[in-house]
This record gives sequence, C-alpha cells and structure tokens, in this order.
Amino acid sequence: MTDAHHPAPDDALPWAHPLRIADLPARKATRFDIAPDAETRAAIAAWAGIEALESLRLKGEIAPSGRNDWRLEAAFTARVVQPCVITAEPVTTDLAEAVLRRYLANMPEPTGEEVEMPEDDTTEALPAVVDLAAVALEALELALPLYPRTEGAELGESVHAEPGIAPMTDESLRPFAGLKALLGGKGADTPEGGGA
Repeated sequence: MTDAHHPAPDDALPWAHPLRIADLPARKATRFDIAPDAETRAAIAAWAGIEALESLRLKGEIAPSGRNDWRLEAAFTARVVQPCVITAEPVTTDLAEAVLRRYLANMPEPTGEEVEMPEDDTTEALPAVVDLAAVALEALELALPLYPRTEGAELGESVHAEPGIAPMTDESLRPFAGLKALLGGKGADTPEGGGA
C-alpha cells in the first residue's frame, strides 16, 4: 500500500498517515507499507533542512500486545541528499533503520519533582491515533548524518579568499593568534612572557 498524499495540518508535520487504534483488529497484526509521493518528499526535505529526499519508506506491522498494549515494528529506509560540510557538494546517503515502538495503555506516570528521561525510548503511552508518518519522520531525523562528506573530502588547510585579501587559516583562527601577532611572536607561547 503506497501512501500517495495525506495532507498534514498546517501547524504540524509535512506528512501524516494516522491509524485509529479503535479501528484496528484486536486479535491480529495490521500490516502497512507507506511512502510519500514526490510533492510530499519535497515538503519533508524542506522541513528536515536537507537538499532532497529521493525516497522514504516505512514497512512493518502494528499488533496487539498483551491485554491492552500495542507493538509497532517496522523497517525504515530512505535516500537523502545533503550538502557536504566541507565542499558543499551534494552527498547522497542511504539510510536503513529498524523501528520499534511499544504503546502502553497504562503507562506509569513519572513521580517526583525531577523527571528523568526513561532509558527505554521505545515505550510511550498508548494514543488514540498512531501516526505512522510521524514515526517515519522521527526515524529520519535520528538517522540523518550530522556531518555528511563527499568521498575524499578532508578538513585540511583548504583556504579561499578574494584576490588581494589574506585568506583565513586554521592557525589564524586559534586563540591568542592575534595577541601573538601583536607581540611580534613573543609572549603568547609561554606564561612568563618570554620569547618564542
């Protein structure tokens, strides 16, 4: 089942695919296989701050677990295009993650003034509606590379500047580099202010 386009509310996520728990079979798993269309992928890319989202798919099932709880298991895959952090050239990355969510009908409430983050981040209170698209978008956010690089790109002493302007280098950006220059190379390397 491909999800052509479920428009999302204006103030929410760029994609929605809600499942009402009350409408699901209580004795068997409900399978799903969703993927946004091209227009929605463009909206998701803008929302995620990436250049392009070439594909995204969430395939799995949600099933009753115990008396009143539910369990969602799925495979998340996507192909994203981001700018290289060094060269700004486009970097295409294939993502693949296993997704697990456990929805508990009687989720224990945190007690005390300080609320600690639970170690098990797969568990949450059972909602009336599970939004499969929101699950997919969360997986996308968590899987996106923080520092995408083109193959062979290195954080070297690559310097660029307009003609006639001295380029900035790693050395010139270091703390005390300006002080060292003012002191003529003296005093910045030793605490006593002796010559370098």
